Amino acid sequence: MSKKKPGTGSSTIALNKKAKHEYHIEERFEAGLALLGWEVKSLRAGKCQLVDAYVLLKGGEAFLLGAHITPLIAASTHVIADPTRTRKLLLHAKEISKLIGATQQQGHTCVPLALYWKKNKVKCEIAMVKGKKQYDKRQTEKERDWNRQKQRVLREVNQS
Repeated sequence: MSKKKPGTGSSTIALNKKAKHEYHIEERFEAGLALLGWEVKSLRAGKCQLVDAYVLLKGGEAFLLGAHITPLIAASTHVIADPTRTRKLLLHAKEISKLIGATQQQGHTCVPLALYWKKNKVKCEIAMVKGKKQYDKRQTEKERDWNRQKQRVLREVNQS
């Protein structure tokens, strides 16, 4: 048997930090992603952005729109690569029906939070979210600043 390779770093490919700022996260789901060969190679190189991506629920299926996977020059020579193509998300039927029900009735939205490796598969963490108001965003910022300040004070006390 072959020996396992030492940890090569984080398994996270891309994060959607904007989503955590713009939305209240209600529930998270883990979805598989149907990809082409050149996309997997680009993801291994870390060439992905989820900034303006969202999840479209249509016909009992879920699709990832707006995710930008930059093609590598060496990997996609024989294929015309579309960096923002629509990619299918692989979820169980119960999860899809739950997402469809929440988005239609309760006013939730579905957005991707992260792309990451799980063993040799690419997974997408998607979430059911509700939009934040401006005052919610300010409150979150105040809490974050206060937590930073507390950490600084604790560090100074522990060092002396």
